[in-house]
Amino acid sequence: MVKNLALGTGRRKTAIARVFLREGNGKISVNGKDVDDYFANPMFVFVVKQPLSVTATEGKYDLLITVKGGGPSGQAGACRHGISRALLQYDDTNKASLRANGFLTRDSRMVERKKFGQRGARRKFQFSKR
Repeated sequence: MVKNLALGTGRRKTAIARVFLREGNGKISVNGKDVDDYFANPMFVFVVKQPLSVTATEGKYDLLITVKGGGPSGQAGACRHGISRALLQYDDTNKASLRANGFLTRDSRMVERKKFGQRGARRKFQFSKR
């Protein structure tokens, strides 16, 4: 049986990621796929791996991530937040470097809701004088 060293929950927009930190050699799987296969854009893969490179823990742990909701950008941000929280839970000495890079701060920006009597969140119907 595989033992989880730490658990981290990451959130971004409407995406939620659960990250399980395990002993291993650096394998990252997202929803059963390899991180490179799951995120087609290499930029999102870079975002996911940022906390590991900042704390110099690349290749030390395996990460099992389950993510749902949102789109690719939000999911990548949620994974980064979750990985950061898991690394912090496992080893408190990572806090300074993770905090300095802003990986522990939850990005609280959400989509503004559509208001009644309008076309969108802020867009109004065209005004007609006559």
